[in-house]
Amino acid sequence: MARRAKSQRGAEQRGGERGVESRLLHLLQANRRWRDPELEPRNLSPWLLPLQRWQAARLTESFADFSAAPDTAAATDFFLSDLYGDHDVSARDRGVEKVMPMMRRLLPDELLHTVADAIELAVLSHAFDLRVAQALETLLPTDAELDAATYGKAYRMAGLPRLRHRQIALIATIGMALDAAVRKPWLARVLRMSRLPARAAGLLDLQSFLERGFAAFAGMQDAQGFMQEIARREGEVSRRLFAADPQPFRRVRKSRAAQANSRSR
Repeated sequence: MARRAKSQRGAEQRGGERGVESRLLHLLQANRRWRDPELEPRNLSPWLLPLQRWQAARLTESFADFSAAPDTAAATDFFLSDLYGDHDVSARDRGVEKVMPMMRRLLPDELLHTVADAIELAVLSHAFDLRVAQALETLLPTDAELDAATYGKAYRMAGLPRLRHRQIALIATIGMALDAAVRKPWLARVLRMSRLPARAAGLLDLQSFLERGFAAFAGMQDAQGFMQEIARREGEVSRRLFAADPQPFRRVRKSRAAQANSRSR
């Protein structure tokens, strides 16, 4: 019976390993398809890069208070540059696909699931950018300047509110996972030990992504509250955009109950 239980646990562990590996491969293939101009011509839209720059500037303005606070500045920079901004993650994700067997040996499942979430976020964000850029082509000439009202129209034309909700939820999930990881000293040691093998295996971009995430969340007093507030603000912005609110990006204030709960932590 003991041998049977041990065998079952081993099978479950192998099943979990295959699960995260299968998810990673599926997401990497999707990411490659969405970014290939031959398979997805909207990548050639004249509005794609201006849209991404506009969104990055909007996010920087929306979270300027976090950027200015010493406790959240590093995590905000990671959020804006690596998770939700206009940073090109294709080199990072190509590296993952090339050396999947090596990555399985180098990184524990906790980090692999976080990598998978980050790639899913990249896929969703780019797919939405393509849809919004396509909508902008019908709304504005290419030499026009993008403003909040026209962005809102294009956002609604792109649609898919449930996937927008998933996009925002992934940001919080990744942040929470990184915060949990930095509180496990053995994971930090594993990440440091994998630096040279990762470089040799062609995983330097992925390694750098994880190290930036660890550094951003190390020492934060309330990472959970930080990520919840980002998700809350972006969720409210999305709700306003779908509702055609004339001022969708005005500061989203916490309720009194939420403020009291934040102070009590």
